[in-house]
Amino acid sequence: MAYFFEPLEILNLLVGFNPWWTGKPFAIPEFKRLAHEICVDYIQESSLRRAILLSGPRRVGKTTILLQIANSLIKVGYDPKSILYLSLDHPLLKLLSLSKILELYQQSIQQEGKPVVLLLDEIQYAKDWETEIKLMVDHQPNFKILATGSASCVYHNKLAESGVGRWITVPIPTLSFYEFIHIRGENTPAISPRLKLNDLFLMSHGDFVTLASKLRRLLPLFQRYLLVGGFPETAREENINLCQRLLREDVVERVLKRDMTALFGVRNINELEKLFIYLCLHTGGILNHKTCADALGTSAATVANHLALLEKANLIYRLSPCNAGGKKILKARYKYYLTDAALRNAVLLRGEEILTDSKEMGVIVETTVLRHLYAYYYRDTPEILYWRDKTHKEKEIDIIVRSPSYIFPFEVKYSEQPKLGEESGLSLYCKKEKIKTAFWVTKNEADFALSQFDKIDTKVLKIPAHILCYLLGQAERLLWIGK
Repeated sequence: MAYFFEPLEILNLLVGFNPWWTGKPFAIPEFKRLAHEICVDYIQESSLRRAILLSGPRRVGKTTILLQIANSLIKVGYDPKSILYLSLDHPLLKLLSLSKILELYQQSIQQEGKPVVLLLDEIQYAKDWETEIKLMVDHQPNFKILATGSASCVYHNKLAESGVGRWITVPIPTLSFYEFIHIRGENTPAISPRLKLNDLFLMSHGDFVTLASKLRRLLPLFQRYLLVGGFPETAREENINLCQRLLREDVVERVLKRDMTALFGVRNINELEKLFIYLCLHTGGILNHKTCADALGTSAATVANHLALLEKANLIYRLSPCNAGGKKILKARYKYYLTDAALRNAVLLRGEEILTDSKEMGVIVETTVLRHLYAYYYRDTPEILYWRDKTHKEKEIDIIVRSPSYIFPFEVKYSEQPKLGEESGLSLYCKKEKIKTAFWVTKNEADFALSQFDKIDTKVLKIPAHILCYLLGQAERLLWIGK
């Protein structure tokens, strides 16, 4: 094996990345995200020959999850030298292929043929990683492979060709409100951990009053969550200005100025930045490419291309329009949301004053509800859509979750006295589509109740946003690991 540098340099780097080989202690946070348990169970119990890809935005804790996995495996008896962690965005490791690094590892640390757990951080920076992982999955049955990466890994053409049947993708979104409560070490409400949204449609008025009272003290924390977002570093930081600076520098600027250039070859970063700011100002709105391009002084084609890249980089969600009867709309106009409302707050320097601004709060809460719905329903691979009546453009539904087995509309009205009228968009849509259950997301716990429109059978659950988000975050565990 030929290098233009000494192999000892790489070996020293590997030892530095893997302090458990020499018995050195290494500090890791105690709080564990759901993905930690999913991945440990897979390594210990699964006979599937698949690699796991942990995909999500920057600074959501993907590296921490890998290090926690290493620690958990050692505690249950794994040979420390059988666990190899690599941070593949390190300049020195970028010069080598995965196979070359593994060759040195097996020559010096862990003999070839023995079990190995590979923890590959920032996989997209490794040379020819798609082919390398494919060969390892196909020809190295003693390897268990976990990798972290941006969503670009999922969309990558080569992965689409070579990765079929070889990858399991585990999403790592920003912290849910439920996780936010736990990472801060707050006291959790004494409610059933097995409570699901569908169970609420069977509750009595007294049940709603009791549940709302148990979750009442979460409301101030929910407001804090809306301000600082679901990033582990900012969740426990009390200084909002510092939180926002961290988000701007670590999440937004590094993605726009580093990742977009390195991964996608974007040359005009200024245009991309202007588009991102435009989205911060208009998040949750229907975006016309031509109107946006004219406002930014660029072309509609450039806007479309940059929107696709921002989506792949886990910075935005895109919602397609939903037509009556489930038909596709040929000339679709999409709605775009930031993946975490706090990114908008950080870029636009919005602080606690927004808590008393009903318009601002409506946008932020709608964005936050969407994030929870994406994470909760992920395993069903549903469509996430919006609906607007053709005749009455003001009649619309913010979010519709649709799969072959269900359709759930969610209308967000985060105001003091939301009106659920017979002529509302929610009523019109439910009548047209014969919807059985729908959700009206509100602000106050006094709204928490079941309601029904005249002349249609739809049951509408009016539910405060902080209760909806907490229950969705709690119920994710049941969907993924059943406990």
